[in-house]
Amino acid sequence: MRPPAHLRPWRLLPSYAINGIVVALGIGSIQLLASLAAGPYAAQLMVSGATCASLADVPNTVARTWQRVAAAAALTFGAALIVDLLRPHPLALGCGVAAIAFIAMLVMSWGARAGAVAFSPVLSMIFSMAVPPSGHPLAVAGWSACGGIAYLGWSIVAGIACQRRYRTLALVNALRGVADLFRSRARVLEANRRRAGDATALREWVQGEATLADRLQSARDLVFAATDSPGWHRNTAILLRVIELRDLLLASPLDIELLGSDATAKAILTQVADALHEIGGQLDQAADDIRDGGVSVAGLPPRIDFAARIADVSVAAGDPRARLVPALLRRQQRMADDVARVHQLVRGHEETLPLTAAQLQRFVSAEGFPLRALRAQWQLDSLVLRHAIRMSLALSAAYFIALVLPWGSHPYWLVLSVAVVLRGTLGVALARRNARVLGTLLGCLVVVALSGLQSLDVLRGIFIVALGAAHAYAMQRYWLTATAASVMALLQSNLVNPGSSGFAIAERVADTLLGALLAWSFSYVLPSWERRGARKVIANIFTNLQSYAAYSLRVRAGDTVEERLLRRKAYDSLSSLGGALQRSSVEPARVRLPVEQIATLLDHGSRLMAHLGVVRQLLAQIDDRPDSPSVDRALAKAHARLSAYLDLGTPAPHDAVDP
Repeated sequence: MRPPAHLRPWRLLPSYAINGIVVALGIGSIQLLASLAAGPYAAQLMVSGATCASLADVPNTVARTWQRVAAAAALTFGAALIVDLLRPHPLALGCGVAAIAFIAMLVMSWGARAGAVAFSPVLSMIFSMAVPPSGHPLAVAGWSACGGIAYLGWSIVAGIACQRRYRTLALVNALRGVADLFRSRARVLEANRRRAGDATALREWVQGEATLADRLQSARDLVFAATDSPGWHRNTAILLRVIELRDLLLASPLDIELLGSDATAKAILTQVADALHEIGGQLDQAADDIRDGGVSVAGLPPRIDFAARIADVSVAAGDPRARLVPALLRRQQRMADDVARVHQLVRGHEETLPLTAAQLQRFVSAEGFPLRALRAQWQLDSLVLRHAIRMSLALSAAYFIALVLPWGSHPYWLVLSVAVVLRGTLGVALARRNARVLGTLLGCLVVVALSGLQSLDVLRGIFIVALGAAHAYAMQRYWLTATAASVMALLQSNLVNPGSSGFAIAERVADTLLGALLAWSFSYVLPSWERRGARKVIANIFTNLQSYAAYSLRVRAGDTVEERLLRRKAYDSLSSLGGALQRSSVEPARVRLPVEQIATLLDHGSRLMAHLGVVRQLLAQIDDRPDSPSVDRALAKAHARLSAYLDLGTPAPHDAVDP
């Protein structure tokens, strides 16, 4: 049985909180050992290098972590070296700021996984600029490199120690994501809003789908990559069940929307919605059991019987829905039974995996930094190149503006404010702008409260705590990260230059407000409107749907691994367009994506995926029977017609293929 949660509170910590604690412990250890070996000044410089390298240390496999942290450490050293060499020449340093920003943003050529790596040289540049000139011209870069190397070693050791917990929590997050999607679907049924053209309901659904897609991929990367063991077998079986549950849920509207809107339909929908809420609760219970490493004292949840729930709802014999309701019940019941199997797996039941360990590796996202991804960006319509140019211009402008400001004693603060607010899209930049201003004001209030402290050791300890909080909540609550980062920035300048007078809080607030304004202004320089990339995303959707349909419309299943991969690509491309639609909502009206058309495309794409999934389920039932020529002909005709409609290079067919 599972012990009460309050007896083991550490198990309640999410993965990002554990990661923040691990990062703080690592940098705190580096600071302590470096202070004993080389003195507090060198230790603080090593902490700067370690902090920049730690940006790339997020919950992940050890192999992925060391590659990203090593890349971040190398870029951190390079940025610090440029600042050290150009420090005597302020104008040349401004050009160096532009070059560092440009190179750093080009790292985004390797996708979202390189985001933290890309920001590490920018932060290193700012930290290096904050250090007053010392006797040796390369002291900052040298100690920064030592800190980066030391943190690389820590990240490997800590990653090995936390790997099992990270896998567990990734699986928990996937289960909770599916549970949220079940509840979202139930609320749509309750409100009777799931209709074609209902953009609001569709946006809510797409948002949940996009969140779940990210969580499922994180779980694949951690769970599938583990070594074969009973625990790996159980986690893999649960994750595969969760993925199937997502697909079944997406197919469920095909039946429900044919029920109509009379009293009988509403009675059925009410019972189905209640059952979906209950399924969501059972998934949450399974997630709690996995998280806490035990089983609930309540035991197995009761089996949900959909047929019994609507037994009192009568459908007339001549009603066309008399044939529809049994199919609906079978699909809903299968979802409930799959949830019951998840609970059985949690309690130690075994299940044969449909894929081998080698096959599962094909579902793990790509890693590494191939040069072909960088070569593809050298064209002006590349969103990565446009953002690199934009960031380069913005940070160099911030630096030169800071030099002429009446409070220009800390020019790097203005550069930092612009760097953390300016993002690749306007929507994210606006959200960062507001959170950054709020966080800075809160951080300054915290430092005011700390200004009476005289002990540098206490301030160093507070710096480490703030660092852990900033790292942990960067993707969760950015206002909290901004608050902690402001505390860090004010303390860092004081710790590397103990002779300075005060924390210059007024300058910090002024630089933050001005930096937020500059970042917002530069968002309109070579703007990366979502419309620019939408054409490519839509083309990918049609290509992926066509490829998945080619595998689905077969009597005999082909390569099941390839089919699953194509299905995932199709879902991911739909989620990508849904995310673009959400981000576009804050862009200028003249460049926004057309909500109704994009929403309709997403709706139809999801329906097509659901139809193809139902076809695969039906074909699986006749897989062991002799092939029927009529089934072969029907599938071939459907495939030909569907391929013609999904081919963007040809006009939409009307009578080209027999219906």
